[in-house]
Amino acid sequence: MSYSVGQVAGFAGVTVRTLHHYDDIGLLVPSERSPAGHRRYSDADLDRLQQILFYRELGFPLEEVAALLDDPDADPRAHLRRQHELLTARIEKLRKMAAAVEQAMEARTMGINLTPEEKFEVFGDFDPDQHEEEARERWGDTDAYRQSQRKAASYTKEDWQRIQAESDELTRRFVALMEAGEPADSEAAMDAAEDHRQGICRNHYECSHEMHTCLGEMFVDDERFTRNIDKARPGLARYLRDAILANAARHAA
Repeated sequence: MSYSVGQVAGFAGVTVRTLHHYDDIGLLVPSERSPAGHRRYSDADLDRLQQILFYRELGFPLEEVAALLDDPDADPRAHLRRQHELLTARIEKLRKMAAAVEQAMEARTMGINLTPEEKFEVFGDFDPDQHEEEARERWGDTDAYRQSQRKAASYTKEDWQRIQAESDELTRRFVALMEAGEPADSEAAMDAAEDHRQGICRNHYECSHEMHTCLGEMFVDDERFTRNIDKARPGLARYLRDAILANAARHAA
């Protein structure tokens, strides 16, 4: 079976002019011509076009694409391996680019006036405000949210570094308690939970014990929070929630 230039252009999402150009430079010469001289493309031609478009998508110039496809020592499996390697590298690069854009968006939303280098230095892989839009929708009308936004807008790079260091230290403290076999309702765990609450009050907004318990429940009920917290140690989100609840009960008593 063969296909017209118009059909191939439709299949591949390219223009007829592009296919004519590929033919003119010898990159994709159709295997057949109709009696009237019109281009007709075979399945093998379509396979080659797919390879061409793949390399073009990765930014290869047409001369390099031709050299790659016409290499007599290359076989289809070699092309597939090369494509897999290139795609893997592209995916990783795009992932890093997406992370950088997300961090820039978060910093802008939070009013953080940092250079790109400072943003990466402060936040690294940590997502400081991953669910900002959702938070605004859920709590945008609350005093706590407005207070958090005002504080965030005033923070310098050093402030964020201090806050991140405090958070990391508290995480290590909870992990150590878990590994030592301390129950979540032990004095040590409840003290750590209270320090967690005080850190929120100090750095973000006034967090009552009641509000703190709501946060603790969210750490477990929302898998996004659970997944992020449990990166430090599996089960940490639930342990933190239980310690927060125990500390709130201690305070009420």
